[in-house]
Amino acid sequence: MVTLPLEKLNALVRRSEEIEQLLCDPAVLRDTQRITALGRERSHLAPIVAAFAQERALRRQLEDDRALLDDPELGPMAREELPGLEAQLEQLTQALRVLLLPRDPNDERDTLLEIRAGTGGEEAALFAADLFRMYARWAERRGWKVELLSQSEASAGGVKEIIALIKGERVFSSLRHEGGVHRVQRVPVTEAQGRIHTSTATVAVMPEADEVDVHLDEKDLKIDIAASGGPGGQGVNTTNSAVQITHLPTGMIVKCQDERSQLKNKAKALKVLRSRLLDLELQKQEAAIRDERRGMVGGGDRSEKIRTYNFPQNRLTDHRIGLTLYQLDRVMQGELDELIGALVASSQAARLAAEAS
Repeated sequence: MVTLPLEKLNALVRRSEEIEQLLCDPAVLRDTQRITALGRERSHLAPIVAAFAQERALRRQLEDDRALLDDPELGPMAREELPGLEAQLEQLTQALRVLLLPRDPNDERDTLLEIRAGTGGEEAALFAADLFRMYARWAERRGWKVELLSQSEASAGGVKEIIALIKGERVFSSLRHEGGVHRVQRVPVTEAQGRIHTSTATVAVMPEADEVDVHLDEKDLKIDIAASGGPGGQGVNTTNSAVQITHLPTGMIVKCQDERSQLKNKAKALKVLRSRLLDLELQKQEAAIRDERRGMVGGGDRSEKIRTYNFPQNRLTDHRIGLTLYQLDRVMQGELDELIGALVASSQAARLAAEAS
């Protein structure tokens, strides 16, 4: 049986009680920023405190049953109950250990999702569009909001690149393992002889950056204005509204043209640029622990093939955790809970093992 850090858990219970008292204090209630911070902390502590209370109650029940083992009347009943209670306690202890894992401060952030067509020409562009629809449908199922920031369309309904901001509860923690190369095997609609083609699309998942996270100096930015291009209908080319921002120190280029307002396109481009720069900084910070991350669910490197979508066999395989599901049709409709849940569980198991070693 794995032991729990009782001193830490008791301290968290005391802090939870303290927060409840603070939220009744008139002086605190006048400070909206403090109320928000305390509310977030309470939300984080609530499942830990509840699970710890269940664990203590279950442990007391086990002790009572063990004390009855020698009782001629109640002993047989207690002996029958013990295995089930012990299994429940083991599960609850494991759940508490997961809840106590250090939290990534980015887990609560909204998320930028970037999908780009890779190798495979038109079929890759169609697959990139399919992936975006898959994530958008999953986000809708979870009650998240998807805001399109930028889109570069290709022929036949595909996309060369699409960038969206996804807003909701713990979006980044749910999507963080989706970054990498996604490979598709299927018969393209343009294939007359029914041959299976292999194409790829890349997915990047980045926490949204605030202005306080990434300061952009005007002298480091080269801003170009042009007429919007590509498919768009009647009014898209009538004004010089497309904005391209080049970040001179890194050479990063972001272009937004979906809005008719130049100011709105500039704001969206700056949002994307900040998040890319924050992601770059996070990657630098993670360089020292990259081997540990690869042991969790793969490195998450952009060049790594993380998953294969085989349409003829209705099969999806995530290569990092060796998971194969024969329900690709449902996955593409946004039923990602089983897949995402397996990735999160694998990551948590690896982190627990690392802490225990």
